[in-house]
Amino acid sequence: MNKGRWTKPISAILFAALLIGFMPSLKAEAVNDELKFDFGAGSVESGYIGLSASDGYSAEKGYGFHTPGNMRNVSASGIGAASDAVQFLAYGTKSTNTFNIDLANGLYEIKVVLGNTTRSSVAAEGVYQIINMTGNSATDKFQIPVTDGQLNLLVTEGKAGAAFTLSALKIRKLSNVPVTNRTIYIGGDSTVCNYYPLDSSTQAGWGQMLPPYVNTKTFQVRNMASGGQIARGFRGDGQLEAILKYIKPGDYFILQLGINDTNPKNNTTEAEFKEIMRDMVRQVKATGATVILSTPQGRATDFNAQGVHSSVNRWYRHSTVALAQEENVPLVDLNVLSSAYFTSIGPEATLALYMPGDTLHPNRTGAAELARILFEDLVRQGLDGFAFDD
Repeated sequence: MNKGRWTKPISAILFAALLIGFMPSLKAEAVNDELKFDFGAGSVESGYIGLSASDGYSAEKGYGFHTPGNMRNVSASGIGAASDAVQFLAYGTKSTNTFNIDLANGLYEIKVVLGNTTRSSVAAEGVYQIINMTGNSATDKFQIPVTDGQLNLLVTEGKAGAAFTLSALKIRKLSNVPVTNRTIYIGGDSTVCNYYPLDSSTQAGWGQMLPPYVNTKTFQVRNMASGGQIARGFRGDGQLEAILKYIKPGDYFILQLGINDTNPKNNTTEAEFKEIMRDMVRQVKATGATVILSTPQGRATDFNAQGVHSSVNRWYRHSTVALAQEENVPLVDLNVLSSAYFTSIGPEATLALYMPGDTLHPNRTGAAELARILFEDLVRQGLDGFAFDD
């Protein structure tokens, strides 16, 4: 089947209005409409636009690959639109090997379904949008403002040697105004980041489990944390860059690092860690957004002989606490708060909140408890937007 053809008729006028916005009378009608793309050489799922790796962009179509010579059709193990995919052979957040689609300026929700991959990230407009999606048919979504009439997107490196594949996209216009909703951005490491599938993964980070505690009528949550991350890497490898591109007054940036910075292999002294964190705090504060620092929870085994859990001397915690005071930003001392909770439930119940044979990484239940503790402290401090969703 020709992947460049629609599988069922749609209103050509409405489609054009959504893509290029040339008919003002239809703009309101186009809001909340959805475009769906099915990538690869196989059959096209009903209701989707099919694209093969060889389908180059043309202004007449309004979509296609910028450099199709750097694309390849590949199989995938999902079903429906996820049964095949395209692979990006050239990649990187600044790569021009992108899927391009003409869109009227506005705010869009982009739902991404990857093909078969071990770990891949999604970039658009030259910065990361989603960090480290893992597993076949991994699915996630993000908001993005379009201000130049075109979205440029690619799947890029999450792990060297992985196949960076894309099975399907769903594009939904949220608003004619190209500004993101108020956003809670999160930075951190493997105890904070997303694991896939998002709604059922055995392991989770507390950032993944925070949305149920957020009023999503007011905020979206963008978790930019990644496993193994250190302060220097978060600042210099593209995650902070992505946040700074979009963050604005009224947004929050919750930052928790230190676990991996203390590992000798990362060659970061406590003084260096503190100053890198300070630089990130100041860069984000300069945008008018609110920075919130958090300290990491301890290990499951940090109990003394009296059954009290304490890990106050771990993970450069003292520097994070001092930095919050020096820069006058809110602090969630999750280290101390989680220890109080662990002490209340005891060593055996605490160990059950961590991954099997692992005293550092929480399982899904443990991550949910950490998210709850963080949420309760943010509410205590009077920060708005944190409430159970209806």
